[in-house]
Amino acid sequence: MGYVRDIRRKIGHDPLLIVGASVIAVNDKGELLLQKRSDNGCWGYHGGCVELDECVADAARREFWEETGLFAEDLTLLGVFSGPEMAYTYPNGDRASIVDVVFVCRTWTGEMRPQNGEVNELHFFAPEDVPDNISPPNMPALKAYLGK
Repeated sequence: MGYVRDIRRKIGHDPLLIVGASVIAVNDKGELLLQKRSDNGCWGYHGGCVELDECVADAARREFWEETGLFAEDLTLLGVFSGPEMAYTYPNGDRASIVDVVFVCRTWTGEMRPQNGEVNELHFFAPEDVPDNISPPNMPALKAYLGK
């Protein structure tokens, strides 16, 4: 998150357009791997900011690995999510207008472990058991994936 961190030093909490790269991981039972975020205490999928000159799919794989310890073997584009419902104020006061490129991943390798300091917990949920306290910027893509 070096690029965003550098821009934040200059603009403070003012709104910033952010390109996100995210992964909804689904196991062979159809369960979604979600993370409990440490910043807002909500559940969500895995992702973060695309760095300068970084390929979006590479950013999605990087973020997935950083947050879960897993290496994505396949990525299928779910969609690009933007607009007023993707405006978000982070708990630290930073405001963002997010354009999130969201992929679905069904195969991965590695040993699952939550990212220290950013992810409190990792858990698989059946689609009907996805918790209500979803991080707001993750709602549009999760609704699209779940067909809601």
